[in-house]
Amino acid sequence: MFECTRWTLWSRKCIFCNANSYLRIYYLSLEFYMGRTLQNTMINLGLESACDEAMYQMGLDVEELEEIENDAGLGNGGLGRLAACFLDSMATLGLAAYGYGIRYEYGIFNQKIKDGWQVEEADEWLRHGNPWEKARPEYVLPVYFYGYVQHTKDGAKWINAEVVLAIPYDTPVPGYLNNTVNTLRLWSAKAPNDFHLHHFNAGDYIQAVLDRNIAENISRVLYPNDNFFEGKELRLKQEYFVVAASLQDIIRRFKSSKFGCRDNIRICFDSFADKVAIQLNDTHPALAIPELLRILVDIEKLDWDQAWTITKNTFAYTNHTILPEALERWPVSLFEKLLPRHLEIIYEINQRHLDKIRTIFPGDEQRLRRMSLIEEGPEKKINMAHLCIVGSHAVNGVAKIHSMIIKDQVFKDFSDIEPIKFQNKTNGITPRRWLLLCNPALADLIAEKIGVGYTKELNQLQKLHAFVNNDHFIREVFSVKKANKAKLASMLEKEYGIHINISSMFDVHMKRIHEYKRQLMNCLYIIVMYNRIKKEPNKAFVPRTVIIGGKAAPGYYMAKLIIKLITSVAHVVNNDPIIGNKLKVIFLENYRVSLAEKVIPAAELSQQISTAGTEASGTGNMKFMLNGALTIGTMDGANVEMAEEAGEKNLFIFGMRVQDVKELDKKRYNATQFYEKIPELYTVIDQIASGYFSPGQPDLFRDILTMLFHHDRFKVFADFQSYMETQEKVNQLYQDPVEWTKMVIKNIASSGKFSSDRTISEYARDIWGVEPKAMKIPHPTEPKDS
Repeated sequence: MFECTRWTLWSRKCIFCNANSYLRIYYLSLEFYMGRTLQNTMINLGLESACDEAMYQMGLDVEELEEIENDAGLGNGGLGRLAACFLDSMATLGLAAYGYGIRYEYGIFNQKIKDGWQVEEADEWLRHGNPWEKARPEYVLPVYFYGYVQHTKDGAKWINAEVVLAIPYDTPVPGYLNNTVNTLRLWSAKAPNDFHLHHFNAGDYIQAVLDRNIAENISRVLYPNDNFFEGKELRLKQEYFVVAASLQDIIRRFKSSKFGCRDNIRICFDSFADKVAIQLNDTHPALAIPELLRILVDIEKLDWDQAWTITKNTFAYTNHTILPEALERWPVSLFEKLLPRHLEIIYEINQRHLDKIRTIFPGDEQRLRRMSLIEEGPEKKINMAHLCIVGSHAVNGVAKIHSMIIKDQVFKDFSDIEPIKFQNKTNGITPRRWLLLCNPALADLIAEKIGVGYTKELNQLQKLHAFVNNDHFIREVFSVKKANKAKLASMLEKEYGIHINISSMFDVHMKRIHEYKRQLMNCLYIIVMYNRIKKEPNKAFVPRTVIIGGKAAPGYYMAKLIIKLITSVAHVVNNDPIIGNKLKVIFLENYRVSLAEKVIPAAELSQQISTAGTEASGTGNMKFMLNGALTIGTMDGANVEMAEEAGEKNLFIFGMRVQDVKELDKKRYNATQFYEKIPELYTVIDQIASGYFSPGQPDLFRDILTMLFHHDRFKVFADFQSYMETQEKVNQLYQDPVEWTKMVIKNIASSGKFSSDRTISEYARDIWGVEPKAMKIPHPTEPKDS
């Protein structure tokens, strides 16, 4: 069996200086979905009230000022937003932590809806500059690509490589009321002055200058794919660019600090893993593993075994998805061209890895193929998840059920050998942004009842259980939600020209548009509700305002077609006089962090309806729960733990469980069998097929119907009957505002577990080996940049 050696290494002191470890944490991510900064900074510094008053005295409105700021949309969805929440929590817990990413010139695209279709526009978030960042050109670093490897008696040398400069931009990350400010360092690519000088020497000055753009394109734009792997050369350049620059910076800090040590010859790297913990946010920064090995072996001249021990004990890997199309597998041919030395190192890692497997399972060639870092086939590919697992001392999923799936199914071969390596760290959200900032009325109401301590220790929300049956508190919670609904309704009426019934249930489904998130199921049920009202317009009906928002990857045809279906259904529903104010459907354009901050406090029903076993965790579900929305969802991702915390009876759980999905897969899912048993579904499908929602274009949604019947991996029809029945339970409870609000209070009181402070505390103790909330005092001679 392999044994994790981090803990033995952790307690070791350097033989030269005998110094205790001073650990720094580095969070490597290709995405940081920060949103706006002004209000969050004022809250964390305790200045919001003072700033509000000062602006008022000047005759200005601070909210108008806040609306001017662009979102820093340097992420696609949950993964990037999680990174932002983690930075907030690491600063709030007093951890010496740094975020490293790319300063994309263009973030996630702006979504426009034109004739019901998604259209993408570039997000020029830096057009007017960024007042929160500070350029640090004094720390510019070279990053190399292409070239070839030369083996000499002194070791391998990577020569004739092209250089791109990485210029750092630092953004402060303040902790909450604790005088701690950490740093997010984002890298921007810049070509050196002598880039492609051979063109210039040949007299082609124009081409020499134009070629600079090729290098600088590395930090030009965020790839707009969520849960989908796109194996483009530019993307691989981005992934290597961020880790190469960041590791140079990390090693510079290690060498320059007085916490390092020297043996009078060279820096002693024995204590490196004691002082440096690097967390890989998914496989995107996986190249950090061979890059650190390259630095230690080729540049610092350590032997392989020592370098490998240091590397493995430095890195930890977070897995964010089990969807096959999302797992990164890079062509060997592309590595050979772009990163030739790293390909050699990966082959060496793989050879040593497979040699160990052979000693444990002699003759098991199938296991060797499954566990290899190199996947054979018409085109050899490098499995980046396998590289992360082999090269890290800890691997974690992001919810209990997700961690169980990766350990027992997706990476079972690896967990069989190193079970201690696999952990769970359920995701969380920062309560500062997702309650204090976005829902101040609810935050103040909670503080009146239980004090302000919950803002740092969200588990204190459990004290609210004592007020579940308090009539006065029930009325106050109801009033806060009603006021938030009125504010959102006013905004929606202004933006979309649709009059919203404030007494209607605000039913919200906001997340990236993807087949597995099943916005399609929601859309089919909207048509069911529409048909019921049309059939019996005088019958009592619980009014609803259904709000759906999210972006589809630009190349994801089915997701874009789903948006078109939703907007087409919305057009019919919203313009039917028989429906009136009983049902409205709004597709929110350009869903982003700042818009989520307005919608989530007003939501009453939160749709978390992915097929069981497909959503790693979700964090939107936590934001809605904390802000007083009830969840209708499957037992998937963090929904499972939300049901554990609040009690399953306090959520609207429906549909198949993970085991049910596996059983259905064994039998082979037949959509027609489910469809034929549900008359209302039959009617809905017939309407879509006949062109009821696409007049003049009856075949417009044919591909959606073909998918649903013949290759629906996410089994919409199998869960539809249960979904409809559970929606009836939602309607039933909503007709009793007191009982509904009691359930809301129970959910808020049970949401304490889902703070990113708790998540980061677990990372710190179980993976990084440091105690949170212990402020570290840097050595007085340490560089200010550090």
